[in-house]
Amino acid sequence: MPREVEPSGSIRIEFPDVDKLRLLCGAHQENLKIVERRTGVQLGARGNQIVVAGGDAAARELADRVVRALYELVDSGYPLYLEDVDQAAKLVAQGLSPREIFGDTIYVTARHRIITPKNLGQRRYVQAIRDHDIVFGIGPAGTGKTYLAMAMAVAHLVERKVKRIVLTRPAVEAGERLGFLPGDIAEKVNPYLRPLHDALFDMVDYEKAQAFIERGTVEVAPLAFMRGRTLNDSFIILDEAQNTTAEQMKMFLTRLGYGSRAVVTGDVTQVDLPSGRASGLMEVQKVLRGVEGIAFCPFSEVDVVRHPLVQEVVKAYEGYEARTTRSSSG
Repeated sequence: MPREVEPSGSIRIEFPDVDKLRLLCGAHQENLKIVERRTGVQLGARGNQIVVAGGDAAARELADRVVRALYELVDSGYPLYLEDVDQAAKLVAQGLSPREIFGDTIYVTARHRIITPKNLGQRRYVQAIRDHDIVFGIGPAGTGKTYLAMAMAVAHLVERKVKRIVLTRPAVEAGERLGFLPGDIAEKVNPYLRPLHDALFDMVDYEKAQAFIERGTVEVAPLAFMRGRTLNDSFIILDEAQNTTAEQMKMFLTRLGYGSRAVVTGDVTQVDLPSGRASGLMEVQKVLRGVEGIAFCPFSEVDVVRHPLVQEVVKAYEGYEARTTRSSSG
């Protein structure tokens, strides 16, 4: 893809395929607008060319590399999603190849959506799940811990590497009392399990997902229901693990049977346990660190793949909590 640097400093990039360039730009050039916000330049598309203007020389060079990386994705047949553009820009800024990261297909959903890692942290997490029987994904909201674990679980089930999926999480109230909810125990805990249902239904069509649940191929249950069981040939996901006690965490990890693997996800900054109760997710990092066959995958705000503002929210809270801790200790 030849380029020309004009006397004004603007960069003119020529692309070989106009149709692929249109896919790169997106509807109403939405993809280019995201690159503009991420790099601080102005982008204009005309014919088979994109002009990079404004900003300083470093910003224009970064935008040039981002646009070329996006074209490589489209040229490889990757269906470029709107949310991928921002992630690709961040990868290029880190000196990484979006095509290499996004090229690791985990699963293709019923809606033909390709699920892939979106950053280096997610790629390491996915590879850890492939290589280890127990994996802990620990980090803030929006980093894809649960969603990617679910994609890996569904892929294992479809490929017949496991016979069933077990999804569980502790039913701990986040500022509300469970007892005030209407219905029997199953109806009371259902809201706590809804995020796991949502992730499943996003990957498998509704009728098939319902059939999985009715046959027991996919089981969704509160953590308390795991006691006394041994789970063989299963892919087990424990979500919101920061709300487990030390006893519950030990109980869960000892459920693992032959041919099974477990993924434990949680955010240690959002513990909803009663005051004075230690989080099992915090303790387990000290107990099992270094044990062969177990991997710990930390995530931070740079790994957030939701709306760009989510990353800023996480960063702001971390800064606020650090300042509060310093002032209280001082």
